[in-house]
Amino acid sequence: MFSLQKYLAVIPLLFLLSCQSEIDEQDNNLQGTITPVSPLTTYLQRIAMVKTVHDNIIDKSNYCTIQFPYTVTVNNAKITLNTIADYQKVVDNVNASTTDDDIVKIDFPVKMVYYNYIEKLIPDETNFNSLIDYWNLYPDLLSKINGLNINYPITINTYNSSNQSASSTTIISDQVFFYFIKNLSASQYISLQYPISIVDYNYQPRTISNNQEFEDAIKYAIDYCPENNIVSLDFEEVLTKGSWSIPYFFITSDTTSMYSGYSFVFKNDYTVVATKGGVSETGQWSITMYSGVKALQLDFSSTLLSKLDSNWTLFEFNNSQIRLRNVGINSTYLYFEKK
Repeated sequence: MFSLQKYLAVIPLLFLLSCQSEIDEQDNNLQGTITPVSPLTTYLQRIAMVKTVHDNIIDKSNYCTIQFPYTVTVNNAKITLNTIADYQKVVDNVNASTTDDDIVKIDFPVKMVYYNYIEKLIPDETNFNSLIDYWNLYPDLLSKINGLNINYPITINTYNSSNQSASSTTIISDQVFFYFIKNLSASQYISLQYPISIVDYNYQPRTISNNQEFEDAIKYAIDYCPENNIVSLDFEEVLTKGSWSIPYFFITSDTTSMYSGYSFVFKNDYTVVATKGGVSETGQWSITMYSGVKALQLDFSSTLLSKLDSNWTLFEFNNSQIRLRNVGINSTYLYFEKK
């Protein structure tokens, strides 16, 4: 048995987890502990992704960017790009006239950097077009969350339930943070050491004191940073197209498996049909505004499906994924995914 004093000094909450035969994840969230599949963890990894939107006028992709320095030709003018500020030269050239073609041609070879920090040398235009065509096959990937920058270094405490070991890690950059989260195992729990300093898209500093504040700051960035709102979608129109499954449902604990095999169809008459194994139940749905945020209200009658009944505020969505949460003393989460 490992020493209580050894780990108590480093990570007191996570040590206590080792003494439990079954870990109540909601209790962990109350104390600031999250897992690799917790919503906050996935949002943090997207904050730490490579920034890719600044050169969309050139590569037209949210999932990759061209590494500096490189040169483009715009309306017969050569422009060398060394920093993000140089993209304004491209924009100014494109906007200078309404009668030219505004064709942006890249001088190859260039090195592309993907949202996950993978790099690839692109020798010519043919390979470049093939790469962009590939990314266009996945238009609804949840991309980087822009408009929230973490001031490093930050410290993260880690507890591994498989071998009852605890440690502390210093994170010095977005790239290190991205791979730290990517390499977490299912048996690992993490706890961020607060306070953490961030800067929003208006370059305003803010101090984050707990997980809930961090998640709220991320929600604010998703809603208000222009770089996160390139495509405008209507929530009701998206909701009523096709059928949906539940990839994640957290209420006091992760109970996603209870809804495995269910298909949900939201109809224009504000009924929702949940079907599993040829058996269907019809409930009701509505969209309201809750504290200035769009919310989805569900109403089912059966014991199992009525657990979904709540005023779910909309966290984010696209054509294939909907993420909802209910913020209170204990936050709960409901995700839908297009089947």
